[in-house]
Amino acid sequence: MKRYAPITILLALLLLTAAPARAQRHTRTTQRATQHLQATTGKAMQLYADSLRLYADSLYADSVSVPPTLSATDAAPMFLPMTFYKGVAQKAFAIGDSLTAIDDHLLHIYLQRPDLVAATEKQLEKAGPVLAPKTVTDRPEVETPQTQPKEVMPDPVDIIVLKPNFWSFSGDHYLQFLQNYVSSNWYRGGQSNYSMVGALTLRANYNNKQKVRWDNTLEMKLGFQTSRGDSLHSLKTSEDLLRYTGKLGLQATKRWYYTFQVVASTQFMRNFGTNSNYVYSDFLSPLNVNVSIGMDYNVDWLKGKLKGSVHLAPLAYNFKFVDRVNLATRYGIEKDHHALNDFGSQVTVDVTWRFSNNISWRSRIYGYTTYERAEMEFENTFSFQFNRYIAAKFFVYPRFDDSRSRDDHHGYWMFKEYTSLGFSYSF
Repeated sequence: MKRYAPITILLALLLLTAAPARAQRHTRTTQRATQHLQATTGKAMQLYADSLRLYADSLYADSVSVPPTLSATDAAPMFLPMTFYKGVAQKAFAIGDSLTAIDDHLLHIYLQRPDLVAATEKQLEKAGPVLAPKTVTDRPEVETPQTQPKEVMPDPVDIIVLKPNFWSFSGDHYLQFLQNYVSSNWYRGGQSNYSMVGALTLRANYNNKQKVRWDNTLEMKLGFQTSRGDSLHSLKTSEDLLRYTGKLGLQATKRWYYTFQVVASTQFMRNFGTNSNYVYSDFLSPLNVNVSIGMDYNVDWLKGKLKGSVHLAPLAYNFKFVDRVNLATRYGIEKDHHALNDFGSQVTVDVTWRFSNNISWRSRIYGYTTYERAEMEFENTFSFQFNRYIAAKFFVYPRFDDSRSRDDHHGYWMFKEYTSLGFSYSF
């Protein structure tokens, strides 16, 4: 124990010596921190005082136009958290627009101390408008503004109002040829010939889907043929028709219509006899016009395969005209007269029966009687469509007319028939 006594005494002396030195170092550190804080605070206060002085100088400078009064809204940016207002930048770069004192101060902060900017104008708008109290009371009520969600406006939509179109247009046409060759020594005889026929049908129909219908059909057909047996005319017409049919109907029931109908027909060119210059027919020679009032029945049978119309007219007026007076008696008109007027009854049947996509039959029956004389036409066209553009047609046309002179072989009946092959198109 005696051996360790000097060591213990030495350690005690060292501890007594270190305690005052440590206290002195702590005191010096505290003094330096306090001096640094005082210096920093003094510098910040000096900068703030300088800013206020600059602001006062800018407000009262001669070059600055200051409004006579400042509203709470004008001064609000100075008391709110520093916010970037896009209007300040727009005014700074605009030509002819001047900055207010507050705008100038805000611009100075944006340029010199951007780190102080804590928010943007867009964020401030989302938080809601700044409201200033109009009156000051002893106990002001604190109102918390409620953020109203912005109404989502739909994208603009262009609305186009179209008037209903009650008109429909359609048509069909064909151009077909036929060639027949017979040698001069054919044991049964005969003549070689070439023939061509073209037809165009146009339709313009009005239907307002309520009560009124107006159907218009224009048919044009013209055909030529060559004949070696005719020494005067190497080319003659074999088919010639120009006909208009118009119907104005007022719906009575689902299928029946009260109808006013007009049918007018003539031809394009002159038609000569064989080896003769005698004209059998010409444009407006004859001209037939039939006006009738009656009922129309809309045909839609066999699941839409048979469509058309049937016109029954108990009252009809018929007008027949020839421009060539020498043809008057040939068409039932008195000699040396141009026209014939009479009244009677009339019926018209116009239907199309489509057996398949490639085979169809169109039939037209026209009948008129004055109960003293009668006319009847029965047109039949059989179409065989090979593809969209190629088709064959078989045409059969019997006709009855007892106003003409009676033929010894056929009586009052007459017949016409031809077969052709060529181009066909519907639209």
